[in-house]
Amino acid sequence: MSEVLPLLARIAEATSVGPAWQAATGYFARLGFGRVNYGYTRFLTDKTIGHPEDVVFLTTADPEYARRYFAGGLYARTPAFRWAQENTGACTWTWVGEAMARGELSQDEVAAVKQNLAMGIRAGITVSFPETSTRAKGALGMIADEGLDHAAVEAIWSERREEILAVANMMHLKIVNLPGANRRRPLTQRQREALEWVADGKTTQDVAVLMGVSPAMVEKHLRLARQALDVETTAQAVAKAALLNMVFQKDGKSRSLPPATAAR
Repeated sequence: MSEVLPLLARIAEATSVGPAWQAATGYFARLGFGRVNYGYTRFLTDKTIGHPEDVVFLTTADPEYARRYFAGGLYARTPAFRWAQENTGACTWTWVGEAMARGELSQDEVAAVKQNLAMGIRAGITVSFPETSTRAKGALGMIADEGLDHAAVEAIWSERREEILAVANMMHLKIVNLPGANRRRPLTQRQREALEWVADGKTTQDVAVLMGVSPAMVEKHLRLARQALDVETTAQAVAKAALLNMVFQKDGKSRSLPPATAAR
């Protein structure tokens, strides 16, 4: 526990996704889980996890594995993914082999398990995070290093369960409140500024005065923001940018005021 408390502080104090992710996965690697996958969406429906560019996918695995697992859609066919969709909490993967032996997995799930076995993936842990929104879901998969079987993972889980969950949950809570973890094209400073003023209830004319540009330029910034976010209306752009932590962030410059306005 003496190692975990400073680690939790480092994750909590991280100002970008990279340091939070590296701190957590470094700890998992020391326990025997060098490959870790993390996914989070704010756009969950009954049929989809949302547009791939809006979903956070992080992994410590090599690029080829990442291509198969994420881009190839392997993750969606694994029993652990189904478990994470249907449950909140954490479990080891011992149940997967048992369910497979009993014939309780679908054909796609059996094929996914065999694919994983071919890549040296046999044992691990899944954490399915609790969410406050029905549209949000996050999960973490920790892949046991080669040489660690289900019994070894069970022993680690029995000894370190509370520590693992504390680190995983702190990492998740930090990442979902930081910008830059998705693959969507970032907004420019002026696009963010225009969206922020609109979010404050300003009209196009108001925003033009506040930004010191013409109404046509404001419309251009908003149009490009809509395109970057792949939405049809400015209201949707404001909502989506807020959900993705792309506006009202301290790392961006403050919204500028023209000299006449600022002096009043």
